[in-house]
Amino acid sequence: MSSRKIVVIGGGAAGAMAAGHAAAEGVEVILIEKMPRIGRKIAISGKGRCNLTNAGDIRDFIKYYPSNGKFLYSSLSQFTNTDVVNFFKRYDVETKVERGGRVFPTKDNSEVIVKALENFLKDNGVKVFLQTPASNVLVDDKKQVHGVQIKSGDIIQSDAVIVATGGASYPGTGSTGDGYDIARELGHHVVTPLPALVPLKTQEQWPKELQGLTLKNVEASLWINDKKQAREFGEMLFTHFGISGPIILTLSRYAAQALSKKQKVAIKINLKPALSFEQLNLRLQRDFQKYINKLFRNSLDDLLPKSIIPTIIKLSGINPDKVVNEFTKEERKKLVSLLQDLPLNIIGTLGLATAIVTSGGVDVKEVNPTTMESRLIKGLFWAGEVLDVDGVTGGYNLQAAFATGYKAGKAAAQYVLAK
Repeated sequence: MSSRKIVVIGGGAAGAMAAGHAAAEGVEVILIEKMPRIGRKIAISGKGRCNLTNAGDIRDFIKYYPSNGKFLYSSLSQFTNTDVVNFFKRYDVETKVERGGRVFPTKDNSEVIVKALENFLKDNGVKVFLQTPASNVLVDDKKQVHGVQIKSGDIIQSDAVIVATGGASYPGTGSTGDGYDIARELGHHVVTPLPALVPLKTQEQWPKELQGLTLKNVEASLWINDKKQAREFGEMLFTHFGISGPIILTLSRYAAQALSKKQKVAIKINLKPALSFEQLNLRLQRDFQKYINKLFRNSLDDLLPKSIIPTIIKLSGINPDKVVNEFTKEERKKLVSLLQDLPLNIIGTLGLATAIVTSGGVDVKEVNPTTMESRLIKGLFWAGEVLDVDGVTGGYNLQAAFATGYKAGKAAAQYVLAK
């Protein structure tokens, strides 16, 4: 065992991966975690099932990180999705692939992932100190790391420090933005942390009436200051406060950024994106012909989920008791427009407390992407969500955490061994 020492701050996905791989190089590693157990956020990810990576082509991963994806190029090529799966397989965790390439443990339980990481740390002799929050990273006059001070006031001397404290989302798991304070104190720029992958609040109250309704194969488009900025196809959910579900979560990071700038934000839902305006108009004509003597409120059962029909009728402004054969061409076109352009004004997000990840963080321009080392402080390394990198849903965020953790751990070990 080398007399050289590394301290890792944070025992999440990135921190555990960094600590174990650094120790595997023969360096003494101490991991400090402020919670009573490592991996608290992993334990709740994927609704407790843990979507640990994605089975897609690793060469395509970069595009799934809206913020600074290119920064991850080196990390993802060094520790791929296949490497993640094989790593956990060594700890008897079998995996399966679900819709959208999402990779889960076959046991559908995140506990097996946390346990595997605990065993990985143990196997490599990492000393884990729980309920030990860091206060600050100590740096000498030469801008070189020499230790970590913990909240008790004690100092742990070290030759390198890896900060893997996570973002500011799900603070109950320990991710309370501590790493941002450390970064600022050391002179790093922190891009304003905002919620990403977060449900959205709507000005309209009608989504509340549809609470629990999931829509599949719909398209949601994001409009900022009346300009279309992005769109997503897939599944969404109505809630008591507004909207959620995979496609809404993906759009939410842009919505949160726009809202923080006081910009006007709207989501428009296309309930029938597979059909053009004319095709849907013809479809409605056929349905109306079929139900020619029925009332409007009883004529949409073939086209829409039953629970959304009263809302659509109300929003259309057309008399629900109007007989279908009395519809004018203009009324039918008005209905088609509504079905393909259902507007919702977004007034907020549910905030960092419920966000799956954080956008923003330590500015990656100040971090070397091939080593994860700070460009400002020697021996200071960064990994995981504390960095200004975030991905869409589907396992991409944990993949980034594992890959940057691996990279930081290996590079930090090489750094201290070369001293």
